[in-house]
Amino acid sequence: MNELFSPIKVRNTIIKNRVVMPPMVCFGFGGDDGLVTEKHNSHYEARAKGGVGLIIIEATCIDKSGRLSTDQLGLWSDEQIPGFTRLAGICHQYGAKVLVQIHHAGLSAPQSITSTLLAPSNYQGKMKGNVISARALTLSEINALQSKYVAAALRAQKAGLDGIEFHGAHGFLISQFFSPRINKRTDAFGGSLYNRLRFLAEIIARMRPTTGNDFIIGCRMGCNEPDLKTSTKIAKILEISGIDLLHISIGLRSPRGKGPAVPEGFNYNWVVYGGTEIKKNVNVPVIVVNGIRTPEQASYLVEQGLADFTAIGKGLLADPEWANKAQDHKPIIPCINCKNCKFFGPEGICLQVEAAKRKLNMSVKFNVGQRVRIVRVDDIPYGLKYSYLEATIDKTGVIQKHNAQSSKYVVRLDGDGSLIGLTENALEAAE
Repeated sequence: MNELFSPIKVRNTIIKNRVVMPPMVCFGFGGDDGLVTEKHNSHYEARAKGGVGLIIIEATCIDKSGRLSTDQLGLWSDEQIPGFTRLAGICHQYGAKVLVQIHHAGLSAPQSITSTLLAPSNYQGKMKGNVISARALTLSEINALQSKYVAAALRAQKAGLDGIEFHGAHGFLISQFFSPRINKRTDAFGGSLYNRLRFLAEIIARMRPTTGNDFIIGCRMGCNEPDLKTSTKIAKILEISGIDLLHISIGLRSPRGKGPAVPEGFNYNWVVYGGTEIKKNVNVPVIVVNGIRTPEQASYLVEQGLADFTAIGKGLLADPEWANKAQDHKPIIPCINCKNCKFFGPEGICLQVEAAKRKLNMSVKFNVGQRVRIVRVDDIPYGLKYSYLEATIDKTGVIQKHNAQSSKYVVRLDGDGSLIGLTENALEAAE
């Protein structure tokens, strides 16, 4: 566990530990102006106070017409600098270092943002389940977008942030340039792998002289772009181009939706595996992410030299104090992996956080006969153990179809079907 909480140097910046809060968009926290709000401040402050070493602020757009939602944060205007200045100061007071992920959606922008989708090449087909049509960027538009990335980084620096992370994953614009499926250009920005990376490489070359030697320039990229072998080459080229920090996630999904095969005995998913394999081939620090929930899982990756940082995403949504508790060997409120994460819903609330606040007295609507999952939570060293029981609510509020071991799990319902009480040491998650 000691290695997980050891400092590490990225470029000229010392980061106090290896726990990263990855960028996770807070839908509903902001407005059309892209400004940081008090909701954002409170959200990030809780994780900084909770001991995270590196916070990467959620995807923040460099161009208003390239947003992924109408309430996305922005760095397309100087008017947005003061909000980030305040946010950086809030996080820095707890010793956390802060990057901001800069982003453009490209052909993934929704219709609520723009009716004219732009992409590396003309495109017509499915993207994230929707049939779309996009036109190819002109050379002048490419140059203008590159300038906007540089301008956004300068605004981040003026705001006092420690660096930026390019969003080169998840099928957004930079990922689209990387991808031979989307990028069919025949000029200097398409064709060979080097040409497909030229869009980003030129931005880095223009950014470094303006931001100086201390400013961290990172990149989030996929390990399946379109395969692990090619992604490893991408990582190497990015390192040569001047990237200081790599964050390995998911790229543009292949039609088969599969990533690299995970060898027997590797107890993590293919995204983490891809990150550990890329780390073997580069000299810059590497963040691995996806499904890392417990301190034991995170610590093993760092201690074995498989990663330099571990990103704890939903685990930090469920328990903002994850890092402090892990370091102090205290029980952690676990992410229970709701099928549709409630935090990313319209209210932005994690059921686990709310349950802890209410001391397990929740107020959730149920219908008679509705299937539910009852979760028993037990303290174990360094965390919580939890197990699921499925049951049905009847008219009296007593769980039916339970086995002998679950007989203690009883809920009380009021007249309109609201859940008004749970037995001690049980949590509920609607199926």
